[in-house]
Amino acid sequence: MQKALSRLFKVTLFIAMAAFWLFSCKPKIKDADIQTQIQNNPVLSHLVATVKDGVVTLSGECKDLAEKEACENVVKQIPGVKSVVNNATIAPPPAPPVEIAADDPLTKGVADALKDHPTIKATVAEGVISVTGEATAANWRKVKIALDGLKPKKVDASGLTIKN
Repeated sequence: MQKALSRLFKVTLFIAMAAFWLFSCKPKIKDADIQTQIQNNPVLSHLVATVKDGVVTLSGECKDLAEKEACENVVKQIPGVKSVVNNATIAPPPAPPVEIAADDPLTKGVADALKDHPTIKATVAEGVISVTGEATAANWRKVKIALDGLKPKKVDASGLTIKN
């Protein structure tokens, strides 16, 4: 009787240990499964993700810091992700629009820029400064810098002759 109880106890203990082992061990999630979940998530579509041993590395460009952090949090919620290395960059703000001076102030600015250079003439039409006449290379550089500072659409010097 005691031998039967001992045997029953051992079998019961073995079954309990086997059941504990089977149910307590979670199946390991593969890197490829994590990668698939990231690729199928529309929130992360603008980023590139690589997965190695459950560590996800994000790269790409986000519009701002909030979006970068939100993407990282989405990835952290995916089962099997151990950690996230967020190498995503933040897009620079858009460049301000280029201001083009109106013709009247531009004409006055051109006259001021050319007052010390009588051999150079210029006209303004629709934001374009057309330069004619003759100038030395050194004088033309000075005039060109002054004209560019007026913010025209274009400085057309095709009618200008440069002397040495």
